[in-house]
Amino acid sequence: MPLNNRVVLYLKDIQEQAKTKIADFRVYDLASRSLNRLTSRQYFELTENIAYGQAERQQLDLYRSVKPRTGQPLIVFVHGGTWSHGDKRDYLFLAESFAKEGFDVAIINYRLAPEHIFPSYIDDLVLAINYLDQQQASLNISTENLVLMGHSAGGFNVMSALYHPHANQLQCKGKVKAIVGLAGPYHFDYLGDIYLEQAFNPQVSYQQVMPYYFVETNQVEHILILAEKDRLVANSNTLDMHQKLLDVGNKSQIYTIPKTGHISLIGSVSGFFSPYFRTKQVILAQLDQIFVPSTAA
Repeated sequence: MPLNNRVVLYLKDIQEQAKTKIADFRVYDLASRSLNRLTSRQYFELTENIAYGQAERQQLDLYRSVKPRTGQPLIVFVHGGTWSHGDKRDYLFLAESFAKEGFDVAIINYRLAPEHIFPSYIDDLVLAINYLDQQQASLNISTENLVLMGHSAGGFNVMSALYHPHANQLQCKGKVKAIVGLAGPYHFDYLGDIYLEQAFNPQVSYQQVMPYYFVETNQVEHILILAEKDRLVANSNTLDMHQKLLDVGNKSQIYTIPKTGHISLIGSVSGFFSPYFRTKQVILAQLDQIFVPSTAA
């Protein structure tokens, strides 16, 4: 086949992959909003649109558990969407699911690509966590027991907040007790994928960006979740990150959730679907070893 024809076919394939990703996330948006409408509000008190910075998307929603655990642990959740899509309002179902178990939950928005590229969205996450730490008294929360949780691109963000020498340093790094990564991309080359390239500087190699290359020794519990039928993020991301964590002496566990895909994985933690999938169960099993569930609902 002539070179020009191969190039055309290659570009068409990339375009189709991008269309598939967009379509998947749009379906998820509709499903999550429907799920949120059916989700109980009895387990949390919600404060919406708390500004942690000056930009329009530098806002977070805070869900305070009505029956917090001992130590009042706080989950900071970061949504996915290939760094160019997603909104905090779509994850009320997730906040409810963990607020019911005694966790306060902060769900953040961050600036999106292509207008804002790496490390802007990492800086936003660090800024949000530092804000929560500085304002914990006025917000009636505690940041002494932090859990960073992210799905897809959000998994990359939470891992990078801990493992990357970016400009805005995480002031309360020592308070992070666990990271929960749901189908996160931690070790990949974005060159050649037009949908991913827009979130990064193609002049900068992925070895200078991926959290995989900046892992340092600590006592954080790493809970890495894979979707059995993930067609968007390669399993090698999680497997590579897990091995790197173990190599430096860190604690890491991998769990594969049967009958889930990249998008359905995050929905499986909701109160409606968690009885049918192991996602929430395996996360809680690990968190219960760190945070006493004595006062949880």
